[in-house]
Amino acid sequence: MTVSVNRELCYGSGECAFRVPSVFTAVDGLGAVVPGREDADGDPEVREAAERCPSQAIALG
Repeated sequence: MTVSVNRELCYGSGECAFRVPSVFTAVDGLGAVVPGREDADGDPEVREAAERCPSQAIALG
């Protein structure tokens, strides 16, 4: 199971990086998963960040 950010959907609100900076970051102004944290999809904070992503760009699973 993994967490990922669809860069085609992301518009760079930064909400994910604000909520869970240990898992999400920004690359070229768009959301991205911190390398090595792709397996954090079971974390409740990551799930909440995915649910609250304004562009629905975070995928879990």
